[in-house]
Amino acid sequence: MSYKITDECISCGACEPECPNVAISEGETIYIIDPSKCTECVGSYESSRCAEVCPVDACVPDPSHPETREQLLAKWRRLHPGETPAVT
Repeated sequence: MSYKITDECISCGACEPECPNVAISEGETIYIIDPSKCTECVGSYESSRCAEVCPVDACVPDPSHPETREQLLAKWRRLHPGETPAVT
């Protein structure tokens, strides 16, 4: 499942440069994650970078977008054509 950013976000911007899929952008009041691009960092890292760097723990799994690891890896491959996943 993709991640989402909760209202606890302090708009520090720490998460945005960490996203290997460019899924995070600045919203009106908080940062937002595009679920069509979020792979939970599957294919790039062992764990979700946004959640690791968020100082207020505002990056959390989004239960409204359930996906298996295989689906997340397939999404990563669509976002990174011709590349080999660093982590599978």
